[in-house]
Amino acid sequence: MSRLMLLDTASLYFRAFYGVPDSVKAPNGQPINAVRGMLDIVAKLVSTYEPTHLVACWDDDWRPDWRVQLIPSYKTHRVVVEVESGPDVEEVPDPLEAQIPLIRESLDLLGIPIVGAAAHEADDVIGTLATDAGMPVDIVTGDRDLFQLVDDAAAVRVVYTARGMSNLEIVTDEVVRTKYGVAPQQYADFAVLRGDASDGLPGVAGIGEKTAATLLTAHGDLAGIIAAATAGEGMSAGVRAKVAAGADYLAVAPTVVRVVRDLELPAFDATLREVSPDAAAFADQWGLGTAFARATKAIAARIATA
Repeated sequence: MSRLMLLDTASLYFRAFYGVPDSVKAPNGQPINAVRGMLDIVAKLVSTYEPTHLVACWDDDWRPDWRVQLIPSYKTHRVVVEVESGPDVEEVPDPLEAQIPLIRESLDLLGIPIVGAAAHEADDVIGTLATDAGMPVDIVTGDRDLFQLVDDAAAVRVVYTARGMSNLEIVTDEVVRTKYGVAPQQYADFAVLRGDASDGLPGVAGIGEKTAATLLTAHGDLAGIIAAATAGEGMSAGVRAKVAAGADYLAVAPTVVRVVRDLELPAFDATLREVSPDAAAFADQWGLGTAFARATKAIAARIATA
């Protein structure tokens, strides 16, 4: 059966960088720990979840200006350099920054398309490709924001990496409900209310996870909560006051938090294919032979059984 796997690539190469010792170096002395870790991640994911189609989704703009215009604090703590005419520069350790071109080349040699979209994050690419995909979808990420895409009926699930590659968690409708008390389609509104310090989202002051879940259970979505607060029905005076105080934030935050699902993306073929014959020379040059061999073996085995 066909299965599409979507990689939140930056999430994975950061995990690879911190998960593999920086003593892993190429023959020229350059650290290649993130590259090797990324290759091992691909090998594990292909072997374990057996996708027939695989896409490395990319942050062409990790902090889109249209999101920043709505919420100026959005990811601001991760900015190193503000750029007037293009994407701001994200805080990335120099040894990892130097490896990103090698990660891109490695993915290309493995036959995995790298797909991004101008002025959008990888999350938006993932949201677009996961919507009406025509086959089951596995989204591989350490970002809870993508729980909003989980949909049992459409066979969309998240392979959650937060606890490490040796302890991956499959996130389904039931898992989201159990963890947060809301349905996946309510998760974006839940995140808006709760806020998220890691993304610079303030949330509504005084409303935490439990209150957010209670409000969404009672009123369905943000529109229902705001309507109830305005009408003075279905919630305490204290909660109504908090919702009213957060009105300006609530007017814009959903656009920031909800992933885009209708991007126009370039044409590409996500079908798993044989690894490029140029991979051997690249692997030898960078001391990645063993890692490339593992990834190549995993891909070849899946192709053989597809």
